Amino acid sequence: MSAHHPVMSAREWALLLALSLVWGGSFFFVEIALRDLPPFTIVAGRVTCGALAILVMLRLMGKRLPAGRGVWRDFLVMGFMNNFMPFSLLVWGQTQIGSGLASILNATTPIFAVVVAHLFTTDEKMTGNRLIGVVVGFAGVVLMIGPEALQGLGGNVWGQLACIGAAISYSLAGLYGRRFKKAGIDPMVAAAGQIMGSGMLIIPTMLIVDQPWTLPMPHMATFGAILFIGIFSTALAYTVYFRLLASAGATNVMLVTFLVPVSAILLGTAILGEKLAGDAVLGLACLGIGLAAIDGRIFSYFRRKGWSG
Repeated sequence: MSAHHPVMSAREWALLLALSLVWGGSFFFVEIALRDLPPFTIVAGRVTCGALAILVMLRLMGKRLPAGRGVWRDFLVMGFMNNFMPFSLLVWGQTQIGSGLASILNATTPIFAVVVAHLFTTDEKMTGNRLIGVVVGFAGVVLMIGPEALQGLGGNVWGQLACIGAAISYSLAGLYGRRFKKAGIDPMVAAAGQIMGSGMLIIPTMLIVDQPWTLPMPHMATFGAILFIGIFSTALAYTVYFRLLASAGATNVMLVTFLVPVSAILLGTAILGEKLAGDAVLGLACLGIGLAAIDGRIFSYFRRKGWSG
């Protein structure tokens, strides 16, 4: 393993697993919120709750947000790529497809990250393992979308493409977010800044598009769902995300998106009664093989054991 793609410690794997659980839960709770609220209102509620929670955490820890036009420009760009765009696409996508499939499509993030890193960095060029991973991973995406994508773009296909668009946005954000470590910005401060940056974008959009004052009063379950995805899937999750980004690197952190579907599928099938088609399960298996190739640990293990081929 090269320096830019380090092997993670047991603590970092534990944090990655915890991150996958709270992000996997977000797909389930978004599904609940969509029963009462339109997409931009859900995203605005998520970002607002997340911003308030993380600002309280910063206050209790005695940390402050930085000043300076440059750093806030970076927060705004990061908020757009890591929150505003993917949150909006994923929530809208879940109006067309189930939470389990949405989470599987979100698991294509590391696939796109390999391509983005190859195109825009000098230290993370594509290797043979990663090329295999990209090919197999894209095969999984094609299996999940199905032959109807070749016959014409229907409603479900647009929902699937929206989730893939979110994955592309996340991969760009992971690359862009490396600058916060270089600038010496604390992970929690970086998380707070990018959540606030996304709020500057999503709240005006929500007011113009959804006009929430015209909506009926949501049920209490919807309020609970918004609180969960705001506090846990946003404030807490991004604190862990930026900490892992600083210690484990962008490529390792993006592996979390393969773990996310497991919890999302379990919640969606057990509580919402959703069912996944056989093509989606087969596509998920292809994604697993592709991500294993991108990660390279399995191949390294066999090489250490003397296996070749």
